[in-house]
Amino acid sequence: MHNLGSIDHIPIGEGREFQIGGLRVAVFRARDGSIFALQPGCPHRGGPLVDGITGAGLIVCPLHAYKFELATGRAVGHGCGVLQTYAASVSEAGEILVDAGASECAEAAA
Repeated sequence: MHNLGSIDHIPIGEGREFQIGGLRVAVFRARDGSIFALQPGCPHRGGPLVDGITGAGLIVCPLHAYKFELATGRAVGHGCGVLQTYAASVSEAGEILVDAGASECAEAAA
């Protein structure tokens, strides 16, 4: 489990990119306060997902408006692929915890 610092570093409804060893991870703080960790680039053209819009449990890629479920990484309305997801939580102290070794990829669960 990797401690990425205070949850306050990510405004509600936004995402930030973090480096965990050699792995880049995008962490999103949904409007309801829940937290999600995903691969940072859209599988379509590598768009920076942290610059996308979040809402209704989705992240929308800023390049071509492809949508993905934050919780599962599954594509919504297109066959662009599945985002790699990682277990993420917030500690009692308000710190972001991500398990970069624990993939929750929707393809593996299907």
